[in-house]
Parts: sequence; structure tokens; C-alpha cells
Amino acid sequence: MNPQPQTLPIMLLVTIEKNILIYGVIISTGYGVVTLEGLLIAFISGVFTTQSFSIGLVVNLYQNDTMNLLIGALLLNPRNPLDQGSTVHALSSLATIILGDCTIASILDPVGNLIFNSGRINMQYPWAIESPAPGIIDRQSVTEALQTGLIAIDSSIPIGCGQRELIVGDRQTGKTSISIDSILNQKYSTIFTVYTSLGQSSSSILQVFLSLVQKDAIFYLSMLMATASSSAVHQYLCAYSGAALPEFFVITGELPPLLILDDLSRHACAYREIYLLLRRPAGREAYPGEIFFVHSRLLERSAKLSYNLGGGSLTCFPVIETLAGDVSGYISTNVISITDGQIALSADLFLSGILPAIDVGLSVTRVGSIAQWYGMKYVAGFYKLELAHFVELQSFSQFAADLGQESKNRLTKGLRLVEILKQSSRSPISLTRQVGILSLANQKLLKALSIKDVGLFLNLYLDIPAWTLLLIPPNLVAKSILCCVFKA
Repeated sequence: MNPQPQTLPIMLLVTIEKNILIYGVIISTGYGVVTLEGLLIAFISGVFTTQSFSIGLVVNLYQNDTMNLLIGALLLNPRNPLDQGSTVHALSSLATIILGDCTIASILDPVGNLIFNSGRINMQYPWAIESPAPGIIDRQSVTEALQTGLIAIDSSIPIGCGQRELIVGDRQTGKTSISIDSILNQKYSTIFTVYTSLGQSSSSILQVFLSLVQKDAIFYLSMLMATASSSAVHQYLCAYSGAALPEFFVITGELPPLLILDDLSRHACAYREIYLLLRRPAGREAYPGEIFFVHSRLLERSAKLSYNLGGGSLTCFPVIETLAGDVSGYISTNVISITDGQIALSADLFLSGILPAIDVGLSVTRVGSIAQWYGMKYVAGFYKLELAHFVELQSFSQFAADLGQESKNRLTKGLRLVEILKQSSRSPISLTRQVGILSLANQKLLKALSIKDVGLFLNLYLDIPAWTLLLIPPNLVAKSILCCVFKA
């Protein structure tokens, strides 16, 4: 008896079931997004190919009114137009990006293609774009400080390696300048920096890159860019590719990289556009209900790892743009609740000439003060107390007709402290110089100077070679400048 006629129906059934699992059909298309039916083995962050050899990424699974499984997906590199009824094939793999030493001092696009290559050894490894955040057991407390080179931040709002510190402010208030100064300050350190530009114009990205080239600061930096002319799919994916790049060096090289996401408000707008194209229900301000989860799973990847995993850390500086100084917006409050503190920038301070325009009242750090150096903590404690008294007294003096001499002296001293905080862009100050400047302010050596001469005095003090301060105490150097230049 020949058993083959009995086995054919079973083999045919298995083939049909396999085709239903790994094949799907496009039922609708949009601007870079498609809706699929079938493809029963689909999962979030899964990859598939189309008939035109385009790569797709699954981002959403849901059921329609007839309880059929529908799949929302993104087209990463659409080549030819796709019509309804086209078939897709699942690859049963996660979305990956090719990383390695070749990415250092290079510019990449959201899918990992090199736009500007550094010419390093081409050692490439596939790395998942989206990976789960480290668990509580795999983390440890922040113990190392990350110096930004800005005396206003390092003294009053310290940041630790592995912390998530939000930079929030209106348009053109210096958010990108703080990021660039932080990059420049890591020039002689072991911190590798990844700058991710989301939805910015090509001219502004080129300006940032040229400013870093002029300072010879691109050899410890990688840039990922999705310009304003890029699709919403690329702007959404660029943030996760930017998080995967420093994560690769944290795990493999045990380094403490710095990730800058500039900015997440445009990333949220791109995700809103994607979900509206997928015809999914919208929530507050037309954002999808899971926008909080989109940003939380991105920022939770920043952590200080335990020594069992190498002890590396990933520090993140997300940037949020506000409107008219309103930090109570939907996206800004979401990211504030995720991060470990925020640096709030004020448009009024920026217009009054105080740079960086940091609003001390709204800025806070919840983790970094533990990692702050004891010397800085000692000199900055008195400074923060005096500055808080100055802000309170300044608001009171606007309504007072006559002030006593002691109040006037406190206001003058507070104005000198504010002048000390002023710092031009692209000129970070080392930690030892910051401690020296704050110690001089505490010793009342600047009392003889007028307010307009404080900036000139600081420039002269910073021009003194560093080896001189190792031999001569900073107070003697300051007295020499006061006596020789200002005749005080």
C-alpha cells in the first residue's frame, strides 16, 4: 500500500499554515506607513520585506471590528510605490543597526548608513535598535560626576554619569549651546558623546558640526541626523538608533557615553503624524495615548550599570522646546516625570544678556548632587544660599521705595555673583578653575570691583596658565590682578 496519497493533504495543510504565518497582505498605504493583514507571527519591532525589496518595521498590533489581526508598520527605505494587495514576507528578526569603531567621528542616518565616514577600522556588529532597559538588579547608584564645563550647572545643578537630565526652554534660548559646551568639555576625558538631531534644519546641523570641527572635538563624537525634510518615520526611528549607538559602547567597551536628543518635542510630533496616518485613535492634543511609553522606553535605557555588567553608564540629555515658557505642556510634563531633573532656560534672562539663561527656581537635579565633588560642594553651598537670598531680595526691591544700606550691599553682591555665572558659548571651564572662581567669590575679594569689571577680571583670571595655580594660591593670583590691573 502506498502511503503517499494520505500524507499529501497533511503536507499541503502545513504549507498553508506556514504561509499564513510568514506572509501578509497590504490593505492600505500612507506616507511611509502601511497596514497589513495576515503575518500572524508579527511582533513589535519585527522586520519584514516587501515585493519591491523595501524593509518594514512593525510598530502596532490591533484588531478590527471583525476581530481580525491588523498590523501597523513603517517603511524604512521605500523604493517603489506599493499598492494594496502586495504581499510581504516576515524575516522573524528584530530591527538592527550595524555598529562598530567605524561609527566614531562619523555621521549616520537613522538606519545606520554612513553619511560621513571617519575612515577607522571597519569592525561592524549588528545591534538591536530597541532593547529592554536594564532592570533594578543590573543598576547601581550614580557615583561619578559628569562635568559640563558650565559653572552655573556644575555648581548648582550637578549631573552624574548615568543620569537623565532634561534641558527645557523656548526657541532660541541656548538649549543646543549647552549641549555643545558639554561635548567640548569631554575633549580630554573618556566620555564618548552621541549627538542625535531630530527634525532640525540641515543648516543648523551643519553649523553644529562645523563648530565642533573648529574646536577639534569630533574625534570622540558620533552624530545621527534626521533633518526636517526627512520623513516622520526616520525622525521617529532616529531617536532609538541614537540610543542604540552609545548602548553598544556601554556594553562592549564599558565606557560612560553621553547621549543628547535634540529634541524630543519634534520626535513626539513625528510619532503623532505616524499614528494619524495609521488611523489610530488620538488622545490629548492629537497625540496617541502611548506617547508616554514611547519616551519612557527610550530614556529608561540610560543607567549606571552594576559592576557585574562592566560598570559602564549612559547619561542622557533630552531636549524639549516649550512655548512662551510654559513647562506644563503635555510632552514636557511627561518627560519631566521620566527624567531625574531638568535645566530650565528662561527667555527673559536670555534677552537680558545672562548666558546661559538658566532659571535657578525651576531647575533641579535629583541624583547628581550625590556624585558632586566635595570641593565643589563646599564652595558652591555658600554661593547657592547667597544667590537664593539675592533672588528673593530682588523681587522685594521692585515694590520697595527705599532700601537700607545692608539690603543695597546684598543686591550689589548678588549682581556680582550673577556676573560670575555669565559664560560665553563654546568656552567650557575646567573643574579646578570653577572651584577657584567660586572660592574667590566667597572670600570677598571682588568687593572692590564694580559690576561691569567682574567679567574682565574673570577673563584675566582664566588666561593665567593652569600650572601657575599649582604653585601660587588662587587668592594671591586674584590679588595680583586686582592690584596691577584695577589698582584695587
